[in-house]
Amino acid sequence: MFFLKELEKTIQLHPSYFGPLIRSHIHRELLTKEEGSSTGKFTIVCVLDSFDISDGQVIPGSGAAEYTVHYKAIVWRPYKGEVMDGVVTSVMRAGFFVDCGSLQAFVGRAMIPSDIHFDGNATPPQWTDNGDQIVEKGTSIRIKIKGLRSEVDKMYAIGTMKEDYLGPLQN
Repeated sequence: MFFLKELEKTIQLHPSYFGPLIRSHIHRELLTKEEGSSTGKFTIVCVLDSFDISDGQVIPGSGAAEYTVHYKAIVWRPYKGEVMDGVVTSVMRAGFFVDCGSLQAFVGRAMIPSDIHFDGNATPPQWTDNGDQIVEKGTSIRIKIKGLRSEVDKMYAIGTMKEDYLGPLQN
């Protein structure tokens, strides 16, 4: 789910950036460091506006300055029970991994419908029902989040495709 959130970031600037264009340097640095980054709880999708930039504090010994920037951003946070689309990145006998943007989800054998089985002799290895449902590396797939775990800068999930309208997407 997407949210509008007010955030704060401390930016360090080298003395070579001091001058009349310092605000644009701070804004560019904010965009470079924050857009696409993950905090473990959410991913910053887009920085909308930096509305408050503090006065710089010179760091003794280096000459660089620190600025505290308050800004608004669109963030994405996954929730348990959310249905999302992703791309299969790895297939193995125990299940497969799905990349859903900044979230990596694992769909285990118990979360795959019983009519779909693992075929390790296929090239590439795949989960298939010997019909139109084939899950292999690169397959676009729809899953439902059953559980979430977050670390400092990464999010992980357990997913399922054992419900209606979940599974490989038709191209």
